Amino acid sequence: MRITLVHPTGSNWIDGKKDMAAVANRMAPLGMLSLSAYLKRDGHRVFLHDGLGPDAPPGVEENVNAVLRSEPEIVGFSTTTSSFLDGCDMALRIKEANPRIITVFGGVHVSAIGAALMADYPSIDYLSIGEGEATLSELAAGVEPAGIDGLVWRAGEEIVTNPPRKPLPDLDQLPFPDYEGLRGFPRRYNLPLFSYIGTPGATMTTSRGCPYQCSYCDRSVFQRSFRYNSPAYIYAHMGHLRRRFGVRHINIYDDLFTLNRGRINELCELLIAKPLGLRFNCAVRVGHADDGLLKMLRKAGCLMVSVGIESADPALLERHKSGVGLEDVQDTVARIKACGLRVKGLFMMGLPGETEESIGKTSDFIMSLGLDDMNMSKFTPFPGAPIWSSMNEEGVFHEDWRLMNCLNFVFVPKAIESRERLDYLYNRHVKRFYSDPVWRRTFGRRIWQHRWSLLHLLRHLPAFLGAKKAFEPDSKTA
Repeated sequence: MRITLVHPTGSNWIDGKKDMAAVANRMAPLGMLSLSAYLKRDGHRVFLHDGLGPDAPPGVEENVNAVLRSEPEIVGFSTTTSSFLDGCDMALRIKEANPRIITVFGGVHVSAIGAALMADYPSIDYLSIGEGEATLSELAAGVEPAGIDGLVWRAGEEIVTNPPRKPLPDLDQLPFPDYEGLRGFPRRYNLPLFSYIGTPGATMTTSRGCPYQCSYCDRSVFQRSFRYNSPAYIYAHMGHLRRRFGVRHINIYDDLFTLNRGRINELCELLIAKPLGLRFNCAVRVGHADDGLLKMLRKAGCLMVSVGIESADPALLERHKSGVGLEDVQDTVARIKACGLRVKGLFMMGLPGETEESIGKTSDFIMSLGLDDMNMSKFTPFPGAPIWSSMNEEGVFHEDWRLMNCLNFVFVPKAIESRERLDYLYNRHVKRFYSDPVWRRTFGRRIWQHRWSLLHLLRHLPAFLGAKKAFEPDSKTA
């Protein structure tokens, strides 16, 4: 069967500002690539359309025309919350052009809300809930909808939700993602600026699920199980990226890459014994990063590790990310640096219960850590997160799916006077971090290592200068 998989554009920047997120960090859509590889292995002909890709046209109509040119029998949309409505706009126009085309929607937003979406969006024929590889493959193979676990479908006027699909028990049985099918990969996809010292770069995941349950995290697709690829599979995957595409740096986007210590020991031993000629970044969790592990990661080629910290307010941590203490954070960051690794702190502003005082504490704490980089996301409630049901009691929530991308404040906690004030506090902090003389001296010493990022920045300088203005604090809200 001819299948076209679509990664809709969605909104990926700040409301009212030019969308340049893909210029700063264009990631390969790994979920869609995994689906494609699985379907191709089952004998289907698959075409990929990345709405955020380097050759994607602007506008819904142009993207729809690109999809129709592939003459699909099925169009599958892999959507986030912010891209779901763009996907629906495309599906509507695809149905108008050819009602026989089957439309299937999957992804985290779909898995969190489920059958209710079918009633509101008649251009959707099927929903794939949870992991989609086997579900979509069975549908494409002609299995009757009633017999496909994980599927939501229409039986006349009735909307039927089938039993949930069991998670794939062995992730090593999955083929490598279909990087070959992605136009422009890897040269025209790029990792976050200054996070790498070799190019081209790529991204990968080596596990699914997470046993923890932070208040803000949506686990609708992979649930709270934790499954992972074997060290041999990961090493082979890395080698495939190196040999087939010339990749020199990989960002591993697992939530809990180092949770299974034995797995990481074996992987690092492979990378040390038989180097692949590439570097990688990964994340560690506070409490799962002893010195032996950190030294081994560095020897295996790790350049930078990320640490999820979120806030420096103990009450907020206890409520939203229990098990992480500030002293433990300080100790973990210091040991990462002592082992010769770079460290990136991950934070979140605007959580329920946030105050100007807690924002100030967090900003001061960040400055005290001596981080090599940091990411401050804007808290965004998602339908599958534990905190979702109480959002309207916690502050002012503007449920605009297109803006729910962690780049806009759609929620304002009770103690903050306005969204404009929250934006001001956010921008002031970002400017403070990157204006810090200590950080700038460290960056200056690495200027040659960052030459590829600087070259990319120069190629897109007008866009970056325009984006820089978005982080200038508005004096009227000071």
